Amino acid sequence: MISFEEALQKVLALTASYGNESIKLEHSLGRILAETIVADRDFPPFNRSTKDGIAINFDGLKSQNQQLKVEGIAQAGNPQLSLKDTSACIEVMTGAIVPNNADTVVMYEHTSKQKDGFSVDKPIAKGQNIHPQASDIAMGEVLLHPGEIVTAAEIGVLASVGKADVVVKKTPKIAVISTGNELVDVSEVPEPYQIRKSNSHTVAALLQKEGILADIHHILDDPATIKERLASCIHGYDVLILSGGVSKGKYDYLPELFEELGVKKIFHRVRQRPGKPFWFGKQDQTQTTVFSFPGNPVSTFVNYQVYFKPWLNKTLGVQTPQFAVILEGTITNKIDLTVFVGVKTTLKNGTLYAQQVSTTGSGDLIGLSKIDGVVQLNPNEAKEKDDIVPFIPTKSIF
Repeated sequence: MISFEEALQKVLALTASYGNESIKLEHSLGRILAETIVADRDFPPFNRSTKDGIAINFDGLKSQNQQLKVEGIAQAGNPQLSLKDTSACIEVMTGAIVPNNADTVVMYEHTSKQKDGFSVDKPIAKGQNIHPQASDIAMGEVLLHPGEIVTAAEIGVLASVGKADVVVKKTPKIAVISTGNELVDVSEVPEPYQIRKSNSHTVAALLQKEGILADIHHILDDPATIKERLASCIHGYDVLILSGGVSKGKYDYLPELFEELGVKKIFHRVRQRPGKPFWFGKQDQTQTTVFSFPGNPVSTFVNYQVYFKPWLNKTLGVQTPQFAVILEGTITNKIDLTVFVGVKTTLKNGTLYAQQVSTTGSGDLIGLSKIDGVVQLNPNEAKEKDDIVPFIPTKSIF
């Protein structure tokens, strides 16, 4: 049995690269950019009016009483007009191209409508109310870099430069596998000795947040069947995430079957709670990475957060953020294991505070819905109120 720190180090040392792929812009949300995005034109691409009003030549305005005859109307989305008489004006709408020979926009509120046009009522400055061409971004300037997560803001940038297809990091093909005769489908009414499958759906949902649509499998507790199905999955997937079958029970066949299938054990059992029976390995021939978590819901959930998520981040070239919280009460770890304690958080004046959430143990699936994340305590460590401790969020808290 190894320490949590050593286990995490071994997991992160076994990351992989699955290459890149081109996908449609509308499917890129949450994915990791794998190309440099540059501006294909100036932003804005022309001198843009920021007000509804009149476009004038500043030097052509001699006095506030001057009558400015209207030569036309510049509308957003139309080609550029030209101001022929510098002592005249062109009406201009917000977002329209400022007419050629005009260099100043006066908002309607600062003009008076005259019989033949407009007069200017307020003092003005040359160049006002114009968003100059390329003042935001010049053509060829880098907008986004490889490794950035595509959020809604990046979607807007990609759309603005015409990226209908986007090159992103390819995510691994993943199978989520549960084992056990006691598990039945969600739609079934379980017998008193049965429970509905939940771990596989939880893990699949967590992967979906990462833009990965995993396949869900369930295998009954029969060694021959498990071996056959595992062999098929090992050859068909980049990553297997299993729950159950790795403890010391008589029907926990997975460690032995992994060995028979040529999956090299990196470690089995970690000095932590929950999730101590965690088995981790790799099949060198197929390059399939295997995360085999214990079957208790909290154990699977926590191990996903503390091992698989950092592994996936590193695989995709993303930095795993580090968080900490201030405790609102004492938390004591009296055992020789690293423990992960579920907490509820509160944001106060920009600082994150955490309060321990009571639980009935590693089978308390309902308790997972009540926490915002877990705090980490080292073996035999006690933390007092107002102490700062490492925190792993399991929900969006900001």
